[in-house]
Amino acid sequence: MGDRHADRRKGGGGGGGGDDRPRIWTGYGKLVKHFRELAGMTQSELADAVGYSCEQAASIEQGRRPAKSAFTEAAEQVLNAGGALRVLQEDVDLARLPLFFQDFAAIEAEAVSRFSYDPLLIPGLLQTEEYARALLNAHFPPLDDEVVEERVAARMARQALIGRRQPPIVFVFIIEENALHRRVGGDEVMKGQLQWLLKCAQLRNVEVQIMPTSRAAHSGLNGAMVLLEDVDRRQFVYIEAQDIGTVVSARDQVSEFWMRYGMLRSQALDTEESVRLVERVAGDLCMPTSP
Repeated sequence: MGDRHADRRKGGGGGGGGDDRPRIWTGYGKLVKHFRELAGMTQSELADAVGYSCEQAASIEQGRRPAKSAFTEAAEQVLNAGGALRVLQEDVDLARLPLFFQDFAAIEAEAVSRFSYDPLLIPGLLQTEEYARALLNAHFPPLDDEVVEERVAARMARQALIGRRQPPIVFVFIIEENALHRRVGGDEVMKGQLQWLLKCAQLRNVEVQIMPTSRAAHSGLNGAMVLLEDVDRRQFVYIEAQDIGTVVSARDQVSEFWMRYGMLRSQALDTEESVRLVERVAGDLCMPTSP
């Protein structure tokens, strides 16, 4: 898969010995403590200087919570860290994602094109915060509230890919019509989600196609898939089910997925028809129900 992706995996995984904190978080925290002590500051003084509570600053130092970019930028200035904290921020953010997903997220971050087929749900890159939280709250076994919020934040952070300019990235999302009707989080959450989907579909680098329920059997029914091409023009496929994710890089297998995806694009509604369908479903949610 490439050394740079392997290096990220080493930085993002959990620690051993029963400690489930990502190693990158504990390493980042140790660096913060090191620079703080060099600066002759207490935790309380650092917290005041960067606008955090003492408990929040202590949690970051101990690797119990990830630093956000705002903390990193403030700490860089206050502690004169010379970029040592800033260079770790991407990996700190990556480790907020589930471990099984991190390999894929590392490749996705360097992609120039991303084509996906989603048979059950609105894809994560197009989800609203409320929709994502409702999905994570439905996870079983249940996730801790803190884990839910971390994963929501990580999912929202990933969406910056859509507006990335250097290098720009092209997106195609094929979504099964059934996903539009599954009222995740209730009517209000779903109405907001569909409205957001329509806004995303207007972006120049985003195409949304709906696979209508009226379409009979097709090859996408075998499951979801994401096809990626990175800056070096290497192609990958990501397959995920029940919290197990697999990255495929073998050329012959990847080629078959690209052919399959081309067929799915021809079978789905075109972008204009897709927008009209989403608008109709969203409109139905806005209609008052009969008493």
